Amino acid sequence: MIRSTPAQFLSVAVLFFVTAVVVPSQSAKPHSLVLSLQCPQGDCPLLKGVPQTIGMRSGLVRLEPGATVGWHTTGMNEESLVILHGQGNALIDGGAVQTFTAPAFVYIPPATRHNVANTGNDPLEYVYVVAPAKQQQ
Repeated sequence: MIRSTPAQFLSVAVLFFVTAVVVPSQSAKPHSLVLSLQCPQGDCPLLKGVPQTIGMRSGLVRLEPGATVGWHTTGMNEESLVILHGQGNALIDGGAVQTFTAPAFVYIPPATRHNVANTGNDPLEYVYVVAPAKQQQ
């Protein structure tokens, strides 16, 4: 198994921030950030949307073996997961279960009800990035 450091995955998360879909905003222009991935609890917000970003949200999630985040949707936003440690399933409502093992990347389209489950024996850690989806024309 290839192991990557949290710093390498933070670089990937920052890349998402830099390449995200730009949505017009009426607030002050966001500025670049470097954030620590040290998180004493199980779910730590990193990016919180306006005014910190134009519309992107992000956070670090840590799930114990057998735990899930619970069924949810991100509305008309798309979501990506950068799997840092562990293994699990992305459960997609009406679709096939997507199995992953770190390091991995998971994409969830807009308006998709989903859940993430830790199926391994170790904690599952991942960074989620939620951003406004550009309307297809």
